[in-house]
Amino acid sequence: MFVYMCVSALTKTFNWSSLVSVPIEDLNQEITVPDKTGPRVLCVDDDEDSRVMLITLLSLALIEAKAVGTAAQALALLQTERFDLCLLDSRLPDLDGFELCRQMRALEPRTPILFFSGDAYEADKKRGIEAGANAYVIKPDLAGLLGTITQFVSEPEKPMAKIFPFERKTSSSAPWTFEPTAA
Repeated sequence: MFVYMCVSALTKTFNWSSLVSVPIEDLNQEITVPDKTGPRVLCVDDDEDSRVMLITLLSLALIEAKAVGTAAQALALLQTERFDLCLLDSRLPDLDGFELCRQMRALEPRTPILFFSGDAYEADKKRGIEAGANAYVIKPDLAGLLGTITQFVSEPEKPMAKIFPFERKTSSSAPWTFEPTAA
């Protein structure tokens, strides 16, 4: 399988696509192709470099991410789009990250919320959990961040698309007519 990353310089977005190559002799066997829909993460961080880094890191992990810089933008997106996890910084320009967490929890009671912040005091971690976050990871622990995100967004069984083999029809009709075999 070949995986391609497409980058748009105008929108600064990353898209993944894959091409499955199948040898011609294997066309009469059942092939399973993973569904292209993956988890979606909303990243809220006031620092633009952090937002770009998070989108890039999550894209490399095949996780779709959207990043915004303010609490108001995050709350507006939550009302129009679905996310599998929300990733917050504790310091935002328009609203405290902990208050944003409480408001997000009121809008989306089941969506996991994760803090990724440089505020490393135990009091900060406690405030985050009390505000409704599921976990608190301290910057710059990228391995811990990816592990925690994966823990919350992993699905036990991903949907799969199946390609069923075809057998040549042996009858008096044209030899190029194909019918699916029984699954």
